[in-house]
Amino acid sequence: QVQLVESGGGAAQPGGSLRLSCEASGSISTIYATGWYRQAPGKQRELVATISSGIWKNYADSVKGRFTISRDNTKNTVYLQMNSLKPEDTAVYYCNAKYAYSAQAWGQGTQVTVSS
Repeated sequence: QVQLVESGGGAAQPGGSLRLSCEASGSISTIYATGWYRQAPGKQRELVATISSGIWKNYADSVKGRFTISRDNTKNTVYLQMNSLKPEDTAVYYCNAKYAYSAQAWGQGTQVTVSS
């Protein structure tokens, strides 16, 4: 199995930046994709960005050019650098890992609040 622990959430002003971290443990070698999702109050959970075990990355249109997903294999950690934050980025952010062909794991979530 895979376990995920997120960190780095918090409060920021519009135009500010935050960096989220997602550290994986367990059957790390079976992970083939890691992603960040978010869920705002009253809304469905939505995909923000994903990164494969190779170099493939994908972003939601709403965050392209502002957010960057990256990976440090030496630390078993995936990052989400969020720049030019907007109030509509306010949500609970969840890390997700897909592994062992059909399994997936979720982190506990970290709150991001963007307001002036």
